[in-house]
Amino acid sequence: MPYRESGVLLNISSLPGRYGIGKFGSGAVAFAARIADMGFTRWQVLPFSQPGLGDSPYASESAFAGNILYISPDMLAEDGYITAAEARECVYNGSPYETDYSFARESVLRLLKKAFGRLTGSARESFYPLLPPEKQEYCRYMALKEKHSGKPFTEWGPDMDCNTADSGGGEHFHAFAQCIFEDQWQRTKKRINELGVKIIGDIPMYVSRYSADLWAHRRVFRTEGDFSLSSVAGAPPDYFSADGQLWGNPLYDWEYLASTGYEWWVRRIISALNDYDTLRIDHFRGLASYWAVPAGETTARNGRWEKGPGQALFDALNRELPGADIIAEDLGGFGEDVESLLRSTGYAGMRIIQFGFDNPADGSHLPHNYPVNSVAYTGTHDNDTLLGWLYAASPEVRSRALRYCSAEDTDWGRGGPQAPACRRIIETVWRSPSFLAVLPVQDMCGFGGDARMNRPGVPSGQWRFRLTDEFLCGIDADWFRNLNRTFRRTGIDKTV
Repeated sequence: MPYRESGVLLNISSLPGRYGIGKFGSGAVAFAARIADMGFTRWQVLPFSQPGLGDSPYASESAFAGNILYISPDMLAEDGYITAAEARECVYNGSPYETDYSFARESVLRLLKKAFGRLTGSARESFYPLLPPEKQEYCRYMALKEKHSGKPFTEWGPDMDCNTADSGGGEHFHAFAQCIFEDQWQRTKKRINELGVKIIGDIPMYVSRYSADLWAHRRVFRTEGDFSLSSVAGAPPDYFSADGQLWGNPLYDWEYLASTGYEWWVRRIISALNDYDTLRIDHFRGLASYWAVPAGETTARNGRWEKGPGQALFDALNRELPGADIIAEDLGGFGEDVESLLRSTGYAGMRIIQFGFDNPADGSHLPHNYPVNSVAYTGTHDNDTLLGWLYAASPEVRSRALRYCSAEDTDWGRGGPQAPACRRIIETVWRSPSFLAVLPVQDMCGFGGDARMNRPGVPSGQWRFRLTDEFLCGIDADWFRNLNRTFRRTGIDKTV
């Protein structure tokens, strides 16, 4: 029987701090210490990939490179790359409640270029050889993108061919930035782990249409000779969207990948597990079968299911990394192929209590039905907050939820750290058999829908939620400490 544990979902970008975005270093360690004191043993973050279109971490230009926006000016100063005064120049004077990606990007690039410019010629070139091949490819890709004034790689002329492209040496700066990212994170993670908190990370299923991955590994994807796509990734109509979700990402050439022993994907998972203790694979069902939408469609309605690699991919992974700690995001589009793949891998799937009340005939998301080998959530980054969900739900759905969670006698609309209905729902999830229960920090604070992290299908204005020190300190630590002790979710007791 596995240990019962609990965790908090908060992206690094959402941490409190003075630089317009959350950073590695002391702020991240302080947050981990705070939740550890409440009995939590897991901290779930979103992908560490560079944010792409709409500032989404799920639309990155690289499946391997780290997000340099998380680099800490304070740690740069401590390490002697910049001065404390130069770090202070990056202090953000705008709203502490939202991430300002433009400011964060401009300020961190300015600092990194200043630090890089102080290195000698030989030192500048010392970082590139330290990187694995996929990160080297990303650094060359970024240098070439700058050389071509930010244009998509399909407009680079001869430089479209990654084997003969002339980067002009600009890759050395990006290699420096990637090495700083990795060094700062590994030092930060070490301190977090020493507090008894493990990091749950995340990888997107797909890469961006214009990414270093597609540029350098055309054969991995279903493309024509000119990089054009005949079909693209998406999701069928579901809870989130009546038209489905048209993501537009390149699809994988699974037949080719099988001929390589799934080498690219295996390297990707191993690379991610170097940064995280546990890995959540987003849209896991796409590895059983995936929704392929003809290129040129304006919605995802006219897609079709196609067969993914299935267990063969994980057999290849297990040969290289036996016992990898993986969580499967198996939400949406349930089918026997997904259920069979979950059984054969032995990975934990996910359950979301918010999904448990729309269809009374489907009890899979009601906590009394959760299997032990699952991760139970009050909501994910794609869901509304609990309070926002209660307000947005129909009277019938809200009534079923309140009755199920013994919250009919509460002032369900009241928010804040003592929000009564939210507490009853959280308790219900914590009672479930699932070995791990996770909630977004917004639900710990009793925030409404305005604190939501993402609205799927909305292309801009997402991923901006930030926590402040004031709200973090306002969380009722005693209540969560008692909650974890009561339902034996402190990671030290196997009793279910």
